[in-house]
Amino acid sequence: MSQTAATGGDGKTVYPLVLDNCGQSVTVDAPPQRVVSLDQDSTEILLSLGLQDRMVGTASWTDPIRENLAEANASVPRLADNAPTYEVVLDTDPDFVTASFGRHYKQGGVADRSRFAESNIETYLAPTDCDNGLSVNGGNPRTTPLTMDALYQTIRETAEVFDVQERGESLISELQGRLDAATSGNDKTGQSIAFWFADTKSPYFAGRSGAPALLADQVGATNVYSDLQDDWEAVGWETVVDRDPSVLVLGDLLRNRFPGDKLEDKIAFLESDPVTSTMDAVKNKRYISLHGAEMNPSIRLVDAVEKLTAGLNQIGPRS
Repeated sequence: MSQTAATGGDGKTVYPLVLDNCGQSVTVDAPPQRVVSLDQDSTEILLSLGLQDRMVGTASWTDPIRENLAEANASVPRLADNAPTYEVVLDTDPDFVTASFGRHYKQGGVADRSRFAESNIETYLAPTDCDNGLSVNGGNPRTTPLTMDALYQTIRETAEVFDVQERGESLISELQGRLDAATSGNDKTGQSIAFWFADTKSPYFAGRSGAPALLADQVGATNVYSDLQDDWEAVGWETVVDRDPSVLVLGDLLRNRFPGDKLEDKIAFLESDPVTSTMDAVKNKRYISLHGAEMNPSIRLVDAVEKLTAGLNQIGPRS
């Protein structure tokens, strides 16, 4: 949250704006004019706030751009489909870098935040990835379950940085309205579900505290891996079969980095493998597909709630 009184009586940002951002102090002296977004989730927030004219690069895409943002996104350079190098980012001459995942700001990612600071480039990490001042995706445990408030804080702070607060509040209001509409029509079918993001050999399933756990709670379902601490953990297929989820939520990813990234590959594996094909959910094809961004802490969470509600209502109550 802001450390200074950042907003004036006219609703405008007062600069310098100082933010306490995931354990680091970020000082913004003026609205950024050349921003690089290191992943799709932060990109779609920036585009939703109408900031495409300030963007000089995006990266790390798992899915097609959200349809309502396609026109705005078309004018923004894509630096890489996955993570860009530090040098590629610097070549855009950015004055601000933003990300939704802390892995970009660590060794093996794009660059440590201190390295950007050495070039007088401020960085921002979405509060959805922060827990007690540490990045969850950067390798630290999430001790407090993710909430929608963390997403709204991300939107509100981003809008504050760029002095477009009214746009931020409008976006939050829209998301809240859609979420209320989706959950009020939820039949609470009582299904048990498992969220599979990617990888057939060491499949990543969602644990108890991240975005999918929040989705399960919103739609009145039970996550069969609610005992796992991490947002995503590699598990064995035998444990998936033993837990016997009544519905499988499958990641439909645009990327092709790991076996089973794409939806059709997931389904083909599930139905041909001698272990997974024994599951009741597979035998009865009780699948719901979500884009990767819809299984991440992003504005797509509301899309995911709408899809899950519709899918679970179509499947019906657990018999």
